[in-house]
Amino acid sequence: MCGIVGYIGPREACPILLKGLHRLEYRGYDSAGVALINNNGNLSVYKSKGKVADLENHINDKDISGTIGVAHTRWATHGEPNTTNAHPHYSQSGDLALIHNGIIENYKPLKQEMMNQGRTFQSETDTEVLIQFIEYIKEEQGCDLFTAVQLALKNVIGAYAIVVIDKSNPDRLIAARKGSPLVIGIGENEFYIGSDATPLIEYTNKVIYLGEEEIAMMTRKGDLQVVNLENVAQTPLVKTLEMNLSDIEKGGFPHYMLKEIFEQPDALLNSMKGRLNTEEKDVLLSAIINHRDRIMKAERVIICACGTSWHAGLIGKYIIEELTRIPVEVEYSSEFRYRNPVITDKDLVIAISQSGETADTLAAIQLAKDKGAFLYGICNVVGSSIPRATDTGSYLHIGPEIGVASTKAFTAQVTTLMLIAMAIAKEKQTISKEYFHQLVDELQSIPEKIRRILELNDKVAKYSKIFTYARNFIYLGRGYNYPIALEGALKLKEISYIHAEGYPSAEMKHGPIALIDEEMPVVVIAPAHSKYEKILSNVQEIKARKGKIISIITEGDTAIKELSDIYFEIPSTIDCFTPLLTIVPLQLISYYIAIAKGRDVDQPRNLAKSVTVE
Repeated sequence: MCGIVGYIGPREACPILLKGLHRLEYRGYDSAGVALINNNGNLSVYKSKGKVADLENHINDKDISGTIGVAHTRWATHGEPNTTNAHPHYSQSGDLALIHNGIIENYKPLKQEMMNQGRTFQSETDTEVLIQFIEYIKEEQGCDLFTAVQLALKNVIGAYAIVVIDKSNPDRLIAARKGSPLVIGIGENEFYIGSDATPLIEYTNKVIYLGEEEIAMMTRKGDLQVVNLENVAQTPLVKTLEMNLSDIEKGGFPHYMLKEIFEQPDALLNSMKGRLNTEEKDVLLSAIINHRDRIMKAERVIICACGTSWHAGLIGKYIIEELTRIPVEVEYSSEFRYRNPVITDKDLVIAISQSGETADTLAAIQLAKDKGAFLYGICNVVGSSIPRATDTGSYLHIGPEIGVASTKAFTAQVTTLMLIAMAIAKEKQTISKEYFHQLVDELQSIPEKIRRILELNDKVAKYSKIFTYARNFIYLGRGYNYPIALEGALKLKEISYIHAEGYPSAEMKHGPIALIDEEMPVVVIAPAHSKYEKILSNVQEIKARKGKIISIITEGDTAIKELSDIYFEIPSTIDCFTPLLTIVPLQLISYYIAIAKGRDVDQPRNLAKSVTVE
């Protein structure tokens, strides 16, 4: 997600902070800012929409002196990307400044409480609410800043990594974290702070990884105090970094794509956070709660998307129809916008886009809006065009996806559609309470099951090299995994430039079987479910024609395993959740075949991350 840098010590802070922001650019961001207590005692905050280079140009003629400061690259979560919403944020008095990664879920009631007390806000962010809340407590309780941060965070719901500086005390920095990482680098009477080790490694290899719900205070004298939210002193463990700067620019991964594949367990947990409640056995989506009547009255759902998002939409069709009994159509946005579709005010149109800027999908939204449909957006980039154009929606909250070939955004889109289906089904009472509770429990377990699948990484890397000879691939899937066959084929095409096609398994004998020979790799997606015997029959047909079979099977399978040239096992799950597991080995297969062929997997030819033109 966003990037955090902090410094206190004898050196000029600003060059260290700006260099740190450059080190964190790999994370993706939309704005940058820096706060300094300069040599004349003023607290100055400089911010700029765009890149770190834009911030550097902005501060060319500013007073950037001082030996204490914080800096931040923001990827928008609350409020659109602009200079006002960029970090750092001031308190109302202008004495405090704060940078923050994460999401404060209860910021709205906190903000309202402080507005009732006469406080005003400049931005749309949850972060400004937090620094205002800290100052409010400091003033109301008459306590010092360290205590105020403690008390404030005890009343905060959500995730955070924060660093606070105080104009009235330029000899200390305060940092805290919960759910979002924060690293403290230890120098000679100086401290460095980073959201990861990237900004620190060239200055020190001695670091502390701040623990969950811990607060740290660092001083110019080299003192470090760490306590938890209950004010119990903690003994931080100092670790030695054993890495070079070049090793950590992509978090230790050789490419963003592989990093993002491995981020999927945490990404899905973030996407479900605050929405999937396993204790209460519930699914809570504010979009559905706030527009319940309109959504419950929908007689049809139309999903509009492009590329990978369209494949997510196909899976959404399967689960929405199964759980809610509402008919669903899935449309390519580019086709939908140029025909004369039948749309009424009884339709719910779901628009899916990672970037929120896909031109064809935006045009489809406008067409549906003109016809009176209710619009629901699903995207990853806060403040982008699709959230502004739709009536309601859900953000993915998975952090920036930098690799052009979508991986974690796809699984998060599928997860979000599953949550929507479950929430509507609960309200419409179209599934039993027992099955609903089973779905809630099983969905919560999916991230850990993905972690187990990622342990196949070395096996996939080894066997993928075999198929660099291939000029064509066939992918076969059935039911919920037919869209996964399409997505697996697309991933291979995008980054290896090998032609690949996905088909429903039963369609193989209606044409594609003519292509099967000893040179044709066939990827069969065959988890254990009600259609297993029919897929087994397809595999036997391929084997009889000497096709090379790569299978994705459930642990414990023996029949398809014995017929396969290569197999990859996944944990068992409920049928409707299998796509979240079967796609992971296919992502890895595409990645490692492309690597073996020497392709640029992060920036494949002719492709862009966000398609903003027709």
